[in-house]
Amino acid sequence: MMPNAGLGGWPARRAQMTPNRTAFVFADRPVTYAEVHERTTRLASRLREAGVKTGDRVAYLGRNHVAFAEAMFATHILGGIFVPLNFRLTAPEIGYMLDHSGPVVLIYAPECAEVVHALPRSPGLREVVALESPAPGERHFETWLAQGDPTPIDVPVALDDPALILYTSGTTGRPKGAMLTHANLVWNCFNIMIGVDVASDEVTLISAPLFHVAALDQTLLPTFLKGGCSVITPSWNVDECYDLIERYGITWMFGVTTMFAAFAQSPRWAGANLSSLRNLMSGGAAIPAALIRTYQERGLVFCQGYGLTETAPGATFLEASESERKVGSAGVPVFFANVRVVRPDLTDVAVGEPGEVLVQGPNVTPGYWRDPEATAAAFSEGGWFHSGDIGMLDDEGHLYIVDRAKDMYISGGENVYPAEVEAVIFEHPAVAETAVIGVPDAEWGEVGRAFVVPRPGAGVTGDDLREFLRRRLAKYKIPVYFEFMDELPKTGSGKIRKPELRDLPLPDGR
Repeated sequence: MMPNAGLGGWPARRAQMTPNRTAFVFADRPVTYAEVHERTTRLASRLREAGVKTGDRVAYLGRNHVAFAEAMFATHILGGIFVPLNFRLTAPEIGYMLDHSGPVVLIYAPECAEVVHALPRSPGLREVVALESPAPGERHFETWLAQGDPTPIDVPVALDDPALILYTSGTTGRPKGAMLTHANLVWNCFNIMIGVDVASDEVTLISAPLFHVAALDQTLLPTFLKGGCSVITPSWNVDECYDLIERYGITWMFGVTTMFAAFAQSPRWAGANLSSLRNLMSGGAAIPAALIRTYQERGLVFCQGYGLTETAPGATFLEASESERKVGSAGVPVFFANVRVVRPDLTDVAVGEPGEVLVQGPNVTPGYWRDPEATAAAFSEGGWFHSGDIGMLDDEGHLYIVDRAKDMYISGGENVYPAEVEAVIFEHPAVAETAVIGVPDAEWGEVGRAFVVPRPGAGVTGDDLREFLRRRLAKYKIPVYFEFMDELPKTGSGKIRKPELRDLPLPDGR
């Protein structure tokens, strides 16, 4: 029988190589690689008893927790597909993703209990497992796991089998489930280990959300593969970050602009001992040059990259040696991937000419779950994935991201697709038309600005719409600004002129 060639084989292999080394630290409790192997095997046996088999889905909803990693590896031991869900989303948003992915088991954290219990029970969902305080009919995670069989499970899994479904907000208003295979994740780990020099004594802080591929496949999985230690925190907290650096000698951190800006603005910044930090890595949006220089003045180096969920995620990377000379660049293509910048006719642009970024390589998604149309639309001949982002190359082949062909904007590290927000605003009975754009914000990088045309005779305020959206959208998706207009600017074909809206000055208040 073919052995498990996917991520499900990693705990056993690591336990054989480095059984007593610490794999994870959560809430100051260390978990060795031997313990990870035993716990994931026990959990896999319980998932199998629940009916999980090759190709079945297991969903996880909650903040960062060691149980996230255990549930993922246990799912992969069985050849199942792991579906990490964004805990910031509302019940209708989560409900759509569960209906679309069809998991056999849902594991959730206590902060998500209200959302889970607001959902109708899907007929295909056989077990609901709570990390704490299970409701009647639900399993308690620790008790359920402890009663599992520790006998090794031998299920054949190929590298090209799907490993994850990661939901990305869709430009048409519905999220798409990007599939990543075991091979996609492994090749991305190789690319990171080449670009960052990940070491076996790495102590990696995992504080960005693991339901995003960046925290998962840019830090946790490469660290596990090398036998390092991942210090997992439920969420980002500046003071806790300083404490953990001091307590555990953190060597590697990933974050977005808002996290690194808050860290540098802390009163502890000047006097803190940060000598253990070897690598600071960012993605999601370009780090401002001024902030990079703030870190460089402390002798700390940023490694920036560019990528997408669909590229697992690394497409380009700026290594530490180039971080000062090429401030603001997203780097060059990662070792095992190819990147082009093209015109609409798919010919390559000249140096300094903007065009769409295309990515090809073993890290690129095979497509979207149960969405052949979206899959076909995302690729050009030769397996080139269309990012929808606008970039340009300098004369040394370094990529600079200059705009987004799609209207997506990034708020606090989270992707927001205006079409999704617009679709929900339009559900309000007083709204005739709406358009949403992203605008700069000092704290979050970008926030939403909604332009609304009310229905004739209908009275509606920004507060009315905020309250309406609060029950339907995650907080980071709700626009900060609401502005009411008699009509929206449009082209001759009736398409809204968003560039014209972007040129309007921001209102004084919110």
